[in-house]
Amino acid sequence: MANLDPIFGIHAEAMSVQRKRMEVLSANIANADTPGFQARDVDFASTLASVIKSDSQGASRTLTTDARHIPMNPNFNVGPAGDGSRLAYRVPMQPSVDGNTVDVQIEQAKFAEAALHYQASLQFADGRIRGLMTAITGQ
Repeated sequence: MANLDPIFGIHAEAMSVQRKRMEVLSANIANADTPGFQARDVDFASTLASVIKSDSQGASRTLTTDARHIPMNPNFNVGPAGDGSRLAYRVPMQPSVDGNTVDVQIEQAKFAEAALHYQASLQFADGRIRGLMTAITGQ
C-alpha cells in the first residue's frame, strides 16, 4: 500500500502529480497550432487520490463510502507512462475550424496554477528539511 511519507506527508506525491500536469499542459501549449490536436489535462484530485489509495499491487482503485456516490469519470485513462495519471480531454470553450481544442490563454493560466501549487509543496518540503537539519545539528 502506498504510505504517506511521515516527514513530507502528501507533498511528495503532490509534486509528482503537478510535475506530470505541467508536462501535459506544456505539450498542449506547444501544439496550439497543430491541426486536430486535442488539449488534455491531468485530473489532479483523482490522480492524487488514486496514488494515495493504491492497493498493494499498485493498481489504482476508486474508493466510495456510499453506494450513491458518483463513480469516477470513465473518460479518464491511465497516462501513457503508466504513472497512474488521469488524463482527460479538455472541453473547448470555442473549438477552432481545424479541430484544435487548445486555448493558449487557458493553458498558460492552468500551467501557472500548477507551477504555483508545485512551488508551495516544494517550499513545505524545504521547510521540513530545514527543521530536521536544525534538530540534527542543534543549531
